Amino acid sequence: MRVIRGYKFKLKTTPELQRAFATMAGHARFVWNKALRLNLDRLERKAPIMWYSDLCGLLRLWKQSEEYGFLAEAHSQVLQQKLKDLDRAFADTFDKNQPLKKQPRFKKKGRDDSFRFPQGVKIDNRRVCLPKIGWVGFFKSQEVPGTIKQATVTREADGWYVSFQVEIELPDPVSHTESMIGLDRGVDVFAATSEGELVTPVNALKNALDKLARLQRKLARQKKFSENWRKTRNRIAKLHQKIARTRHDFLHKLSSKISKSHAVVALEDLPVGNMTRSAKGTLENPGRNVRAKSGLNRAILDQGWSMFERMLEYKLNEHGGKVVPVPAPGTSHTCSACGHTDPESRTSRNLFRCVKCGHTEHADVNAAKVILQRAKVKLAA
Repeated sequence: MRVIRGYKFKLKTTPELQRAFATMAGHARFVWNKALRLNLDRLERKAPIMWYSDLCGLLRLWKQSEEYGFLAEAHSQVLQQKLKDLDRAFADTFDKNQPLKKQPRFKKKGRDDSFRFPQGVKIDNRRVCLPKIGWVGFFKSQEVPGTIKQATVTREADGWYVSFQVEIELPDPVSHTESMIGLDRGVDVFAATSEGELVTPVNALKNALDKLARLQRKLARQKKFSENWRKTRNRIAKLHQKIARTRHDFLHKLSSKISKSHAVVALEDLPVGNMTRSAKGTLENPGRNVRAKSGLNRAILDQGWSMFERMLEYKLNEHGGKVVPVPAPGTSHTCSACGHTDPESRTSRNLFRCVKCGHTEHADVNAAKVILQRAKVKLAA
């Protein structure tokens, strides 16, 4: 079985290398923004947009022109990869199966600095050879197995990173367990299992909100683009980076633990995009309880439900297991003992007491058991 895995390392840069990276990222960003502007103008005129092959033809003309000749300094495939990304973004926008996908947006300097090499990348111990840049050292924390399919260089708050996407040949997966488990995801409890375990959430963003608010107030008082303003903005970026890494580490460890112990994981099929939509509404139809809904949206996104599900899917696949999504409606109001459904059975946030049979249990654990029961029915069908 062939699988795709990613490995990310921090690069050892010099001022000269940093300028080279920034220039390459700037050229890639320019191509994205120019092609996006072109297609948005065509959409306004109700003309068909230009797709990847047409844009590549334009790119050749831009590189030959006097005005945009500087693009010839960049690696041609780096620019083509940005056009591919834009092509995919527009395809997703027009995909009826992805109604929540938004129109591509313009990329900003310092926020969207990245570029990708689809080939020509070589690793020699603790160095990587990047086309048109040369050999660059990196902090190698683990081996990179398999065949490198592509490499992406990205600027983050504390420096430049390289991510390798590699293809690895693994033995065909055979699950060493027949265990099945149901998970009920939440906010106060990250996940309750059908085995009765309650997983405490890491709340990476929630725990950093006060510090984040203080830094943002400090930034607002400082003169824009001053040295102190830049330092504060960088501190905010590093805090966001820490929040993301804390969440990512928590989700990786939990998903690894579950995927190694169970062959089937049952989850509610949750439309997270719909659940976290803004409640502001419009001038004609203003939203209700906007502040409370905003807080709930932030809490849901802080948990990383979708990322957790993706991690479970690929890890279970490598272990010979699978994720079974089941319909979400009614799981919190259905009794896992007798199957009776009644909203009155959910007496509080944490307590479930069936009005028919009297079964009493932690509400989230009861829901996890119902989710598992639905998965078993689905698998037996």
